[in-house]
Parts: sequence; C-alpha cells; structure tokens
Amino acid sequence: MVKEKIKIKKIDNLTARQVTFSKRRRGLIKKAEELSVLCDADVSLIVFSATGKLYDFSSSRMEDTLTRYYGFHSNKVEKSVQPCLALEIENTNREMLHEEVYDRAHKLRQMKGEDLEGLNVEELDQLEKKLEAGLSLVIKNKEEKTWNEINKLQRKEAQLIKQNKQLKQEMKMILHQEKSVTVNSESVKDVYISRNSIPPLDGDSPNPSS
Repeated sequence: MVKEKIKIKKIDNLTARQVTFSKRRRGLIKKAEELSVLCDADVSLIVFSATGKLYDFSSSRMEDTLTRYYGFHSNKVEKSVQPCLALEIENTNREMLHEEVYDRAHKLRQMKGEDLEGLNVEELDQLEKKLEAGLSLVIKNKEEKTWNEINKLQRKEAQLIKQNKQLKQEMKMILHQEKSVTVNSESVKDVYISRNSIPPLDGDSPNPSS
C-alpha cells in the first residue's frame, strides 16, 4: 500500500499538535546532529514552542555560531545596501545641486532684467529693492576705489615734488661748487698775471740776453 501523503497545515487539536511538536522536534534535532557529524558542518538549531519554550542544539558553541551568522549576514546586507545608498545619496545631491544652479541662474537673469514675465507686483518690488541695494554697493565700491586711486596719485605727486626739490638742491650745490672753482681759477690767473707784469728794477735787464 502507498503511504498517503499528509497535507501540511496547522493541527487544530491542541493535544495532537503538542504530540506532533515533541516528536518532530526530537527528529529535527537528531537530523541536525547527524548532518554535523556526517558532513563536518557547523550546525545550530533554535526552536521555540507555541508557549515560548526554547529548545536548541549546536554542534559547537551557540554564541560562536551566532556571531559568525550575524557577521556574515551584516556584511552581506551592508555590501548590497551600501552601493545603492551611495548611489541614492549621489543622485539626491546632484539633483539638489542642479536645482540650486538653475535657481541662481534664473535669479541672475532677473537681475539683468530678463525672465520677468512670471513675477507679480510684489516680487518686482522686491527685485527693484535688491537692484537699488546692489547699485548702492556698486557706487560705494566705485567711490572707495576712486578715492584710493586719488590718494595714490597724491602720494606719488608728493614723492615727485620731494624728489624734484632734492634734485634742485643737488643742482644748486653743483653750480655753487663750479662757481667756486671758476672764481678760484680766476684768482690764480690774476695772481699769475700780476706777478709776471711787475716792471724790472733799475739796473736790471728784463731780458738777460740783451
């Protein structure tokens, strides 16, 4: 006779369900033990009954098996999740950056007087105030730079005037020295001429050869 296949479903009768649990639990633990011995496998089994009672089997220390399991499982999950998470973050950042670039470009065009059709009166008023404030800053910055250039030119002018005065003083000193040399030369010449123009004394011949 062919053994009739039992349909797997929950046993409604409580007593029959408890008996079946006890038998199959022992058989499951026996099969786990046989698997660990025959195949040199590290096998751990944890079973909780309907009442919450714990039954377990482990071919080695249960803590070691659980540590290996959670370590392997977390690494596997992390490896699969990390690239997806990184890609999602990258896409989000790229979209945010794209929106920011578009928004700033749009505001810049509006500051230049473009793309104003979609603005209402209040938004146009705010844009006008921004432009006025920006223009004030431009004027202020221009005035500061202009005064800096003026001060720079004034300092350069003062430096040139000072150098000009120094050059004039040096020229005066040179002319004074040249004049002194000229006067001294004339004095020496006059002395020389005066000495050579002295008349000879009586009885002296101005020319010994005569």
